[in-house]
Amino acid sequence: MAGDGEEEPPATGGGGDKLVLRGLQFHGFHGVKQEEKKLGQKFVVDIDAWTDLAAAGDSDDISHTVSYTDIYRIAKGVVEGPSRNLLESVAQSIAASTLLEFPRISAVRVKVGKPHVAVQGVVDYLGVEILRRRQA
Repeated sequence: MAGDGEEEPPATGGGGDKLVLRGLQFHGFHGVKQEEKKLGQKFVVDIDAWTDLAAAGDSDDISHTVSYTDIYRIAKGVVEGPSRNLLESVAQSIAASTLLEFPRISAVRVKVGKPHVAVQGVVDYLGVEILRRRQA
Protein backbone atom coordinates (compact mmCIF):
# COMPACT_ATOMS: atom_id res chain seq x y z
CA MET A 1 0.00 0.00 0.00
CA ALA A 2 2.74 2.43 0.90
CA GLY A 3 4.93 4.25 -1.53
CA ASP A 4 2.43 5.06 -4.27
CA GLY A 5 3.64 8.65 -4.32
CA GLU A 6 0.49 9.83 -6.10
CA GLU A 7 -0.51 13.43 -5.66
CA GLU A 8 -3.74 15.27 -6.12
CA PRO A 9 -5.58 17.70 -3.91
CA PRO A 10 -5.12 21.37 -3.96
CA ALA A 11 -8.13 22.81 -5.86
CA THR A 12 -8.18 25.34 -3.01
CA GLY A 13 -5.64 26.62 -0.47
CA GLY A 14 -2.88 24.67 1.22
CA GLY A 15 -0.75 24.02 -1.82
CA GLY A 16 0.62 20.52 -2.11
CA ASP A 17 1.62 20.23 1.55
CA LYS A 18 0.35 17.17 3.34
CA LEU A 19 0.78 14.99 6.38
CA VAL A 20 1.59 11.40 5.46
CA LEU A 21 0.75 8.30 7.53
CA ARG A 22 1.73 4.96 5.98
CA GLY A 23 1.28 1.33 6.90
CA LEU A 24 -0.84 1.78 10.02
CA GLN A 25 -1.79 -1.72 11.18
CA PHE A 26 -4.76 -2.58 13.37
CA HIS A 27 -6.84 -5.62 14.26
CA GLY A 28 -10.51 -5.13 13.49
CA PHE A 29 -13.74 -7.04 12.97
CA HIS A 30 -15.03 -5.65 9.67
CA GLY A 31 -16.54 -7.61 6.80
CA VAL A 32 -19.74 -9.20 5.64
CA LYS A 33 -18.83 -12.75 6.67
CA GLN A 34 -19.58 -13.98 10.19
CA GLU A 35 -16.05 -15.33 10.66
CA GLU A 36 -14.63 -11.87 9.89
CA LYS A 37 -16.85 -10.36 12.56
CA LYS A 38 -16.03 -13.09 15.07
CA LEU A 39 -12.28 -13.67 14.56
CA GLY A 40 -11.25 -10.34 13.14
CA GLN A 41 -8.22 -9.69 10.97
CA LYS A 42 -5.42 -7.25 10.22
CA PHE A 43 -6.20 -4.03 8.38
CA VAL A 44 -3.61 -1.69 6.89
CA VAL A 45 -4.36 2.02 6.56
CA ASP A 46 -2.61 4.83 4.66
CA ILE A 47 -3.67 8.45 5.10
CA ASP A 48 -2.72 11.68 3.33
CA ALA A 49 -4.05 14.88 4.91
CA TRP A 50 -3.58 18.10 2.92
CA THR A 51 -2.91 21.20 4.99
CA ASP A 52 -0.66 24.24 4.70
CA LEU A 53 2.57 23.38 6.56
CA ALA A 54 4.40 26.67 5.89
CA ALA A 55 3.72 28.26 9.29
CA ALA A 56 4.82 25.12 11.13
CA GLY A 57 7.91 24.88 8.94
CA ASP A 58 8.85 28.48 9.73
CA SER A 59 8.03 28.43 13.44
CA ASP A 60 8.92 24.85 14.42
CA ASP A 61 5.81 25.03 16.64
CA ILE A 62 3.35 22.12 16.73
CA SER A 63 0.46 24.49 17.38
CA HIS A 64 0.82 25.59 13.73
CA THR A 65 0.05 22.14 12.34
CA VAL A 66 -2.01 19.02 12.98
CA SER A 67 -0.24 16.28 14.90
CA TYR A 68 -0.14 13.08 12.90
CA THR A 69 -0.54 11.21 16.19
CA ASP A 70 -4.03 12.72 16.45
CA ILE A 71 -4.90 11.42 12.97
CA TYR A 72 -3.45 8.03 13.95
CA ARG A 73 -5.75 8.02 16.98
CA ILE A 74 -8.79 8.56 14.73
CA ALA A 75 -7.81 5.69 12.42
CA LYS A 76 -7.15 3.37 15.38
CA GLY A 77 -10.49 4.23 16.96
CA VAL A 78 -12.41 3.50 13.78
CA VAL A 79 -10.61 0.30 12.75
CA GLU A 80 -10.52 -1.14 16.27
CA GLY A 81 -14.02 0.15 17.00
CA PRO A 82 -17.47 -1.21 16.19
CA SER A 83 -17.74 -3.72 13.34
CA ARG A 84 -18.76 -2.48 9.91
CA ASN A 85 -19.68 -4.52 6.87
CA LEU A 86 -17.75 -2.56 4.26
CA LEU A 87 -14.26 -1.10 4.00
CA GLU A 88 -15.92 1.85 2.27
CA SER A 89 -17.65 2.64 5.56
CA VAL A 90 -14.41 2.28 7.54
CA ALA A 91 -12.57 4.66 5.19
CA GLN A 92 -15.46 7.14 5.12
CA SER A 93 -15.57 7.28 8.92
CA ILE A 94 -11.82 7.96 9.15
CA ALA A 95 -12.02 10.69 6.49
CA ALA A 96 -15.13 12.37 7.91
CA SER A 97 -13.80 12.35 11.47
CA THR A 98 -10.46 13.79 10.34
CA LEU A 99 -12.10 16.65 8.43
CA LEU A 100 -14.52 17.33 11.29
CA GLU A 101 -11.87 17.38 14.01
CA PHE A 102 -9.23 19.39 12.12
CA PRO A 103 -10.49 22.47 10.25
CA ARG A 104 -6.94 23.10 8.93
CA ILE A 105 -7.13 19.98 6.78
CA SER A 106 -8.56 20.76 3.33
CA ALA A 107 -8.66 17.20 1.97
CA VAL A 108 -7.90 13.67 3.10
CA ARG A 109 -7.16 10.46 1.22
CA VAL A 110 -7.74 7.20 3.10
CA LYS A 111 -6.76 3.73 1.92
CA VAL A 112 -7.91 0.68 3.86
CA GLY A 113 -6.57 -2.72 2.89
CA LYS A 114 -7.17 -6.30 3.95
CA PRO A 115 -3.93 -8.28 3.51
CA HIS A 116 -5.58 -11.63 4.31
CA VAL A 117 -8.56 -12.23 2.06
CA ALA A 118 -10.15 -15.44 0.86
CA VAL A 119 -9.46 -15.25 -2.88
CA GLN A 120 -8.03 -17.77 -5.28
CA GLY A 121 -4.69 -16.17 -6.02
CA VAL A 122 -1.77 -14.26 -4.59
CA VAL A 123 -2.42 -10.65 -3.54
CA ASP A 124 -0.66 -8.09 -1.36
CA TYR A 125 -4.01 -6.78 -0.20
CA LEU A 126 -7.47 -5.88 -1.43
CA GLY A 127 -9.09 -2.66 -0.31
CA VAL A 128 -10.53 0.75 -1.00
CA GLU A 129 -9.23 4.27 -1.45
CA ILE A 130 -11.33 7.40 -1.01
CA LEU A 131 -10.57 11.10 -1.34
CA ARG A 132 -12.70 13.61 0.53
CA ARG A 133 -12.41 17.40 0.35
CA ARG A 134 -13.72 19.92 2.82
CA GLN A 135 -16.98 21.37 1.56
CA ALA A 136 -16.97 25.17 1.26
